[in-house]
Formats: sequence, C-alpha cells, structure tokens
Amino acid sequence: MTPAEAAARTLQDQAALWSVREIGAGDVVTAACDALVAGLDSPALRILAACTRAEADYDVPDLLPPALDELGLSLYSRDSVAGQEAAARALARRMLAGELTPRELVFRIHQRFGHTLASVERLAQLDDEYDFLECEDPTREQVDAEVHAEARRLLEHPTDDPADASAAAADKAGYTYRTST
Repeated sequence: MTPAEAAARTLQDQAALWSVREIGAGDVVTAACDALVAGLDSPALRILAACTRAEADYDVPDLLPPALDELGLSLYSRDSVAGQEAAARALARRMLAGELTPRELVFRIHQRFGHTLASVERLAQLDDEYDFLECEDPTREQVDAEVHAEARRLLEHPTDDPADASAAAADKAGYTYRTST
C-alpha cells in the first residue's frame, strides 16, 4: 500500500469513526492534514485540512462530505449500519496495527454497538468473556487470540469498504496525488 493509499484509508476510517461519534472532529482534520502530506490532494481536502481545532466541530460536518467525495471515499450518515460496520473495521485495523489492545477493541465495540450489530456480535461477546476470565476456563491469551482472529475475519469479509478503491476514484474524478519536487 502506498503512502497515499494508506492516508486515504486512514481518512476513510477517521470519517467512519467520526460518524458514530467515536472520535472528535479535530481528529478528522488531523487525518486530512496527514492525507495532504502523504500526497492526496483535492480542493475540498485542502479546505478541510486548513480548519483549526477551534473551528473543527462547527466546520467538519460541512467540509468533510465534499472532501471525501472528491477523493472517491464515502461519508456514512450518523449512526447508519454501514457507518457502524465501517467504524468497527477501523477499530479492528487499529487493534491489528497495535494501536489498541484486544481488550480495548472489544470493550469499545461492545460499548459503542452493544449486541445489536450482527457483524461484530462475536466481538461484543468476547468483551463479556474478558469480564468473566477469573470465573471460567479460557485464559486471557486464548481470548486475545480469538479477538485477533475475529478482527481479521471482519477485515477479510467486509460488507462494503470503499477505501479500497479510493486512489482509482480520485484519479477518475480528476484529482491526482501530489508528488514532492
């Protein structure tokens, strides 16, 4: 994955996490800045990246949709099922990258979605298993391993992951990756 593709995925993930209120608008602006540095470029992305942290909560709802659209990425409506699934995949990617522990992943999944989102039901159940580790047979390492396996399954069998085609869509829309000179 090129730096620009990785930045597109991160921006898509941050947008999904923002859509379910998992992160704040300032984190989306930071991802927009990182995307510019990595070589993504579009007029709306530049405007979004120029947003200050003080302005972010007010401006991101209006600035994010055109920025994602110009890059061929998706913005999920607040708390939509597709957005919840995209946010769950983003959290799974973070855990597999070492940014979250397995316990933190399942806690956040369980806290955010409960047992209502079918694609992450097993992760929510594993949060319950962590709570009862001292009372039951599985060890922490066994539960951690199952969380890793479930996170990989979630990423290998997504229902819809538009970030995979982001570079092609951005090129198709006439926006190209900047190259440093």
